[in-house]
Amino acid sequence: MAKKSNPATRRPASAAAALLKSLGITAVSPGVFDGEWSGSGPLLSSFSPNDGRLLAEVRTATPAESERAVARAHAAFQTWRNVPAPQRGELVRQFGNALRAAKRELAMLVTLEAGKIIAEGQGEVQEMIDICDFAVGLSRQLYGLTIASERPDHRMMEQWHPLGVVGVISAFNFPVAVWAWNAALAAVCGDPTVWKPSSLTPLTAIATTRIAERVCRANGVDPAIFSLLIGAGATVGDRLLQDRRVPLISATGSSQLGGRVAETVGRRFGRTILELGGNNAVIVAPSACLDLAERAILFGAVGTAGQRCTTTRRLIVHESIRDTLVQRLVTAYQQVNIGDPARPRTLMGPLINTDAVLDMQAALAAAGQAGAEILYGGEPLTGPKYPGGCYVRPALAAARHDLPIVHTETFAPILYVMTYRDFDEALAWQNEVPQGLSSALFTNNVREAELFLSARGSDCGIANINLGTSGAEIGGAFGGEKETGGGRESGSDAWKAYMRRQTATVNYGARLPLSQGIHFGT
Repeated sequence: MAKKSNPATRRPASAAAALLKSLGITAVSPGVFDGEWSGSGPLLSSFSPNDGRLLAEVRTATPAESERAVARAHAAFQTWRNVPAPQRGELVRQFGNALRAAKRELAMLVTLEAGKIIAEGQGEVQEMIDICDFAVGLSRQLYGLTIASERPDHRMMEQWHPLGVVGVISAFNFPVAVWAWNAALAAVCGDPTVWKPSSLTPLTAIATTRIAERVCRANGVDPAIFSLLIGAGATVGDRLLQDRRVPLISATGSSQLGGRVAETVGRRFGRTILELGGNNAVIVAPSACLDLAERAILFGAVGTAGQRCTTTRRLIVHESIRDTLVQRLVTAYQQVNIGDPARPRTLMGPLINTDAVLDMQAALAAAGQAGAEILYGGEPLTGPKYPGGCYVRPALAAARHDLPIVHTETFAPILYVMTYRDFDEALAWQNEVPQGLSSALFTNNVREAELFLSARGSDCGIANINLGTSGAEIGGAFGGEKETGGGRESGSDAWKAYMRRQTATVNYGARLPLSQGIHFGT
């Protein structure tokens, strides 16, 4: 469960220790919160990928503690669902303000534990704040419908009720924001959450839960509506998937994980929101503004060290501009400042652990054996500037569109470059992979742009024109198709997944007419 570390850096530096203390994290912290803090399972060590240093240890959940947490969340639901939605929104508003007050510290913890550069750590906490703002407004807009009835003296309506406990399984790459996407909406919809964070980033989850706990206690609200279970999949995750008291599971991770989640939850007729793999492509057409394309591709491919689900992994560029764009990208890659993500000028930090480095090397080797050409980078970085063994140089590789490795998501900064001749060919290549999360087209040709956004265009859940694959706003529903899972989180009407729909009809007349003109008896 633990990240690999450098034994020489087993203890946190004083600045990191002070940061952890300010966020309520001790040398050994409890990893279970169900209204009270506990944890008597095996110790989980959290190491910083930035230098291999031990940050803290967490006492994980036992099976009994997992059972108790779900039971307490379910009991909290019985009360929370009866609180008027605007009052639930007020709690979320205060939580958003508490996050504002702790933004700098919490963002730095994201940088320390997940290896994100400072700007991305701050951006992640800002996503939490933004979704709280969105949810507050939503708390007064959980609209139903009035529907015309075919029967006289009848009123038919559709209304939405709280669903129940929501299990949230999140990944290391967005250690707090994805939980907030779910928890803020679930809270205003009347649902408690039980959060199983990644075992690679447990400390950010503890710090965030402590903030939520304080807000709940200040308002006299059962803090079990924001429960936390840190532990192994067999102890925590599998139990959530199988528990009928958890009607909805929101899971972020690989497509392989999603398949298991869907099968297990589906067997008990539960619901799922699946945010899974992405293999996102950018098409660059002859009319494109290369200045825009270059910047978007660089951020999309290198941001978060290639560890976003929306990372740009394939570049499909027209043959007439291919050499020019590739040379521009090589020059841009050479200028990327790689190193300690806590330093302001760093643009790319480490991969999450040494296993991720090995996965990247294996993918590049497979690509080379299949005939791909490494155009730039790809090697691990060593030396005093790169402690801990998790740093790499981002890679550019020329490859055929149909290579199996190109159709596989490798969670690392590898960008495969393909050259197309006509737009239909580029669009077919864009859509031929099994994943369907994000996509982008750079063009000034209105026909190409409209085709890309049409029913026969991009088959992804996100389709952009003249901007990259990363950086989705919380106001739009986030998610994808095919092996990305079909789930939607965050904005638009994603809130409906956290509620149960009810169609209700009221007969205010003195007769009992049937629908469809049926007459039964006399």
